[in-house]
Amino acid sequence: MSDPETADDRYHYGVIRRAIEEIDAAGGTPLPLDDLAGRIGMSPAHLQRTFSAWVGVSPKRYQQYLTLDHAKALLADRFTTLEAAGELGLSGSGRLHDLFVTWEAMSPGEFARKGAGLTIRWGWFDSPFGPALVMGTDKGICGIAFAAETGTDAAMADMVARWPKARYVEDPTRLRPWAVAAFGAGDGDLARAPLYLIGAPFQIKVWEALLRVPSGHVTTYSEIAEAIGSPRAVRAVGTAVGRNPVSWLIPCHRALRKSGGLGGYHWGLPVKRAMLAQEAALLEQAG
Repeated sequence: MSDPETADDRYHYGVIRRAIEEIDAAGGTPLPLDDLAGRIGMSPAHLQRTFSAWVGVSPKRYQQYLTLDHAKALLADRFTTLEAAGELGLSGSGRLHDLFVTWEAMSPGEFARKGAGLTIRWGWFDSPFGPALVMGTDKGICGIAFAAETGTDAAMADMVARWPKARYVEDPTRLRPWAVAAFGAGDGDLARAPLYLIGAPFQIKVWEALLRVPSGHVTTYSEIAEAIGSPRAVRAVGTAVGRNPVSWLIPCHRALRKSGGLGGYHWGLPVKRAMLAQEAALLEQAG
């Protein structure tokens, strides 16, 4: 696999996934560092170092972002009304969105051809959320999938099925600068990556709305429906969110149910919880 991160970063998602399981098993009781490290099978020093290297906060502080009710707290404290969001998600607090030079959507006619005539390059890369499949055309990143929960074969099959008539070429070298930027390890010119949205017109409207949600904040499926002018289409919005092909960069993980439930996540709820936890911790650290 290509490696846009340091060697230690490869283990971060595995550590966080086990932490999620142990924190859930504790039933809401905070776990001291020694206890959490013992349950995960790591030394306290190693666990402390791994957490700090990833998000810059201690495991003790980080636990609050991995609790099952964290989504409700986010809705109470960091809910984004898309109607008033304007360019907020594209400025300072929307750190990830600063990666984008441009984003461009495929025309409806091109989408109807299911990728015919399109060359899509792909490669596997390490990410903070496990193995990541990155796909791109000459115009930009068109797909990111995470395989930690589904497996690499299923993730690849899922993405290829979206554009079955495209020509697929393994080319991680060509995609590496974009992958590095996507997972936050780049600087200078490498910290820029365009997006190319391949989807039906309704889906693209939903994905563009997601791009307005700042990092560390959340919204709801019904709020997205309102923002795109289809307030009764909450279920269809949920489906479009789930079909987002560029996970993480188009932040479908920031869409929650009105009740504060996490809702679904195409690549597994542990991945969604880890993403929300990381962003919340980073926002707090920056503040």
